[in-house]
Amino acid sequence: MKKSRILGIAVGATLAMGLSASALATDGYQLIGIGQYAVGMAGAVVAAPDDPLSAAMSNPAGLALMTPQAAFSAEVFNPVRKTNLGFGEIGSHSNVYGVPAIGWVAPAFAKNWVFGGGVYGTSGLGVNYLQNLGSAGYAQAYSSITFMQMAPSVAWKVNDRLSVGASLNIAAEQGSFQQTFSQNAPVVVGVGPNGPITQMMPQQGGLNLSTPSWAYGVGATLGVLYKVNDMVTLGATYKSPIMFTPMTWQAGLQNQVSPATGNGVIGAPGQYSGHLNYPQQIALGLAIRPIRQWLVSIEGQWINWHNTMNNFTIFGPWTAYQGGAPVGGLSSIALPMHWSNQWVANFGTQYDVNNWLQVRAGYTWGSNPISNNTIASNLIFPAIVQNAITFGATQKLGMGWKLTEAYMHEFSNTNTGPAGSSPFGGPMPASATMYENSYGIQVGYDF
Repeated sequence: MKKSRILGIAVGATLAMGLSASALATDGYQLIGIGQYAVGMAGAVVAAPDDPLSAAMSNPAGLALMTPQAAFSAEVFNPVRKTNLGFGEIGSHSNVYGVPAIGWVAPAFAKNWVFGGGVYGTSGLGVNYLQNLGSAGYAQAYSSITFMQMAPSVAWKVNDRLSVGASLNIAAEQGSFQQTFSQNAPVVVGVGPNGPITQMMPQQGGLNLSTPSWAYGVGATLGVLYKVNDMVTLGATYKSPIMFTPMTWQAGLQNQVSPATGNGVIGAPGQYSGHLNYPQQIALGLAIRPIRQWLVSIEGQWINWHNTMNNFTIFGPWTAYQGGAPVGGLSSIALPMHWSNQWVANFGTQYDVNNWLQVRAGYTWGSNPISNNTIASNLIFPAIVQNAITFGATQKLGMGWKLTEAYMHEFSNTNTGPAGSSPFGGPMPASATMYENSYGIQVGYDF
């Protein structure tokens, strides 16, 4: 590969690969459920919440039907990601994450009113790719985003059929990412008797915002449950967007000018910032009990990723270059990701084996928000998995204690871009592969 082409590729590294990368993700970069009951039901809990964790996050109206209780969940999440930057498939070096959650519900200020909520790890992302390109150099793609949420909630049992609830979603996210290309180039390091002394040293281009930054946001969830009869319950939830303060980074030189054309942008050392908001969502659910011991729950969900993941705009001290000459300052550049809105279908079932044991299983399908045509812009944001199965169980141990376990497997999916889509000009088209497993345990106590 010619040197000018290699360095020119570094100019577009960020634009070609998009923002960070998905790790804790099933529906886009959102977990299918919070707590092990919800995971075991494959997220189909809008019409059938069963504990404070599933209710406060999926439908706060369900809190009104619960006795005072608390629950703590711990989950090990194992996403496996692979990508092809044009020179062969490589894997991420970060594949294990912990997801905690704690929730409660208790009587509130008046009859038929309850207060609940909790603190949850609801989603996140992260990869660590290193692609060696032989004598040409290497590409590095690193990202880490953590998303935590607190959801104080109130719910009111209006009558024997209708319950309503609301949650205030207070969230914090931490983000850092790096998308750079380095190549060995001769650098003058001194002068000897025969002239300049050069040494091969790495030179870097691209975007490097690897210092972690925190942002804080707020939104709301509104939920309703309606019991049609002893067999059928309907549920609905609306989640508003969570609007965040900007993440800010103190960073050095951001070199994205191609030596081949002299076109691109350069960012001076200074402060950079960008918003990463969380999307609005709508969910509708139907829960049926054919017999008292058997529960079947169905749910449909719409997630408005297009409004939050179409472009990621980075504000900073940018200067545009054309033909190697500066042509003016820019306040921001846009990193294109072009996610589509997502449709999700969840199916869960539970059977009460006896007075102390419940078993459950589920299946979830979600449309892929990232198309093959846009995978080159999302190689380190590969939220492309679509099909998952789940299994779970609860043991009622007596004295108010109960133990719940769940397992999820998200089947492997691959997106492959068209010929020539490799961001680093390699002979192979860009591609991303992802599959996931999670293992969790939850302890609950009824007061």
